[in-house]
Amino acid sequence: MRKLLMLGLFCAAHAYGAETTPPNVLLIFVDDLGYCDTELYGCDTVPTPNINRLADEGVLFTDGYVSSPVCSPSRAGLLTGRHQQRFGHEFLPSTAADSTSGLPVGEVTLADAMRDAGYVTGMVGKWHLGVQKQFHPTNRGFDEFFGMTTWGADYVDPTRDDVKAIRRPVRPVPTGNWERGIDTVQRGTTPVAEDEYLTEAFTREAIAFINKHKERPFFLYLPHLAVHGPLQVTQKYYDRFPHIKDESSRIYAAMTSALDDGIGEVLDALEQNGLDDNTLVIFTSDNGAGAADYCSNEPLRLGKQTMFEGGVRVPFAIKWPGKIPKGTTYEHPISTLDIFPTVLAAAGASPPTDIALDGVDLMPYLSGSNSEKPHDKLFWRAGNIWATRDGDWKLIYAADRHWLYDLSADIGEKTNLADKRPDMVKEMTASFEQWNRGNVEPLWPSFGTKGMPRFSVDGVNINWTF
Repeated sequence: MRKLLMLGLFCAAHAYGAETTPPNVLLIFVDDLGYCDTELYGCDTVPTPNINRLADEGVLFTDGYVSSPVCSPSRAGLLTGRHQQRFGHEFLPSTAADSTSGLPVGEVTLADAMRDAGYVTGMVGKWHLGVQKQFHPTNRGFDEFFGMTTWGADYVDPTRDDVKAIRRPVRPVPTGNWERGIDTVQRGTTPVAEDEYLTEAFTREAIAFINKHKERPFFLYLPHLAVHGPLQVTQKYYDRFPHIKDESSRIYAAMTSALDDGIGEVLDALEQNGLDDNTLVIFTSDNGAGAADYCSNEPLRLGKQTMFEGGVRVPFAIKWPGKIPKGTTYEHPISTLDIFPTVLAAAGASPPTDIALDGVDLMPYLSGSNSEKPHDKLFWRAGNIWATRDGDWKLIYAADRHWLYDLSADIGEKTNLADKRPDMVKEMTASFEQWNRGNVEPLWPSFGTKGMPRFSVDGVNINWTF
């Protein structure tokens, strides 16, 4: 049975910050993984022993949140430790070759800060924070980069005999003519031909980075494309799930299994190099799963692109042997905005003095030295749609109306209490407005909206902007 991290229940086995050698940091940021797509929260789903291993060897967060329910803004918040509305990265940027939108160059990234602290910095995977030179990872603090700068790519040639794929309809591929096009994989700034299944390729490159830099402190950012579409997987993983009859569900399960394998191989590489005890490993997702039948955010409502819990509450685990007690569960709300200050503090580095971070260092809360909650309130905004969590209360404003929930009794956000508790609506609206005064207008317009019936709430159509 997992232990529960409660107020002052215990202290860490070792004093925080006592390590003489700065820790390595591995930040695994997966894509569109639902709250119930793994076994982390007791779901009867795809076996994920390696993702489970992260939680078993560290702390599992029940109430871990992202700052946006869609890819790019969530990544902007993660890598700056700041609400992306502070600097205008509110919506998805275009990934067209001539697009000028991306993470503003004035923002300090976690990679910038870690490199300044003496770390070698590497990134393997999906960027999605701008495609122009000034936005490129190698110009945003990363010494090394392998991946794509766009929103995603084919994982593999979908016309291969050993590939099971449900192709993207916008890019039909005649047999023998497959190419990634604008989604080309790069090493540094040079396009490369990558024939290996991308999840495996990213695992290979992450391990190579660890092996190469095992003698000095490193920061490795591993934003996997999995399990974002398109649904594509090789026969090796597909064959593991013959009992799943629905083709989309089977491919998605296989993609999840491939991701879990890769995470296990990277963790093994840390152990084989004698780095496991002095490496802080963080695992989470950029947002919840989408609205398709083959993925699951249960018991949460809705998913990606929405402000409901299924869109912003995500799988979240951290391990750091000797610093974080093993096999514990933390139930107070935390945010991906906390990763920036937590990692800097672990590295013994000071945060930038000329910007205000919105996250907090989580280590005092996890060690038991701070018995307070990391956050009293959390906030989200996407155009005219917004949400806030205050304690156990959650308020969402969309389609000119409010939805209010008591998450302590209604984690699935089924019973709207807005009419019964106008006092809470008023109080939480005022709190949001105060927070919102520190934001700026979006630097570019909304990329699009989702307003299909499956995105409606209680019979009310909502055009979710992203």
